[in-house]
Amino acid sequence: MGPYHWLRWLAAQGLPRFALRAWARRGDTLSQLTTEPSALENPYPLIESLRQRGRLARSSLAWATTDYELSRIILRDNRFGTRAAEGFDIPRPLAWIVRKAPVPPNPVEPPSMLVIDPPEHNRMRRPVASAFTPRAIARLEARVESVTEELLDALPSDGDADLIADFAAQVPIAIISEMLGFPDDSRDLFLDWGDRMTPLLDIGLPWPVWRDAIVAIGKMDRYADQHLARLRREPGEDMLSALVGAGELNDSELKATASLLMGAGFETTVNLIGNGIVQLLSHPEQLARLRAEPELWPNAVEEVLRIDAPVQSTARVPITDGVEIDGVRLRRGATVVVSLAGANRDPKVFDDPDRFDVGRANAKEHLTFSTGIHACLGASLARMEATHALRALFGRFPDLRLAGAPERRQLFTLHGYRRLPVALGRRAEQRATVS
Repeated sequence: MGPYHWLRWLAAQGLPRFALRAWARRGDTLSQLTTEPSALENPYPLIESLRQRGRLARSSLAWATTDYELSRIILRDNRFGTRAAEGFDIPRPLAWIVRKAPVPPNPVEPPSMLVIDPPEHNRMRRPVASAFTPRAIARLEARVESVTEELLDALPSDGDADLIADFAAQVPIAIISEMLGFPDDSRDLFLDWGDRMTPLLDIGLPWPVWRDAIVAIGKMDRYADQHLARLRREPGEDMLSALVGAGELNDSELKATASLLMGAGFETTVNLIGNGIVQLLSHPEQLARLRAEPELWPNAVEEVLRIDAPVQSTARVPITDGVEIDGVRLRRGATVVVSLAGANRDPKVFDDPDRFDVGRANAKEHLTFSTGIHACLGASLARMEATHALRALFGRFPDLRLAGAPERRQLFTLHGYRRLPVALGRRAEQRATVS
């Protein structure tokens, strides 16, 4: 990394970091949500404070909404785009810095699907979508089950474990690695790189965190170059081989897609499984209901997605002047933060929204996977992985309990645990043998 990268961090992260902390000290709710450790641990009290300010609230940082109906409107309205800087006029000095300090393809910059709009978004998404059709997900189900069982077999009976490192992270990394044709021995590399890259989804990162993320992206980029060359020589049956063979995406687009799936998409599932474990251990009456009514497991996963969203927010910007939402005229390029976590607890849609209820009739109406053209491609896969993982874990270890305080990741956008220490208890089959 050169000196211009420090200038790039200063412009894109350092100055916003300074401003956010200053606004937070002055009581700006949205700035507090993005910076204060207590809010990163438990954002929901501040989200409710934001809700009290109206359907569309103005803050020092941006406009924000926690309203379910308004969130759906904004996410599905083609007058709004993503936060891609290239779509708007940016100051010449900043554009010069970006050119002087390029970074490899990654999940949060074009050509990543996460931050581009039609028609380019449609061109990028179309060839990838075939890997996430219901038929394609059904073909993966047996593999998810076998991976889950292998991981549970490896956990010690009557022992301790960190269920993030030893279980929740291992299920999705195994599946996504196979989908991208990566060898099994690369999983630890991607777990490390993904962990270091995902803070880029936030704003106001400190220099060491941003620098570490860019270094990880560089390492992944060099690995991906070698991997793509290998797939061209020896294509496999995986999704990335199919994309390479189709020739619809260039190397930069292929690498951006792979990094998006390995980064943001993978982390979502890790957070979902981890959040689900904690919710069920914290609500033993709900776990007991699942044991009595196992057909509720898929709905329980929807309720975890609703009440403790692994993706807390997203952002949109008007792409034309004069866009009016809820009586407010927004200028072109004005940021609107959509609190997915807030929409998921909107009392106008979800009765008693702070209550965890695995039988909630409309749990699946949550917005955790967004909606509209940017709805998460891997939503069905994440649901299926989490359902198998949670059902099998609690079936195998019926006496599972926390063995210490779970440690949250200090991130605003992605909400999950870094560590989840548990005492596993005896395996169900050993209990049966003894009795």
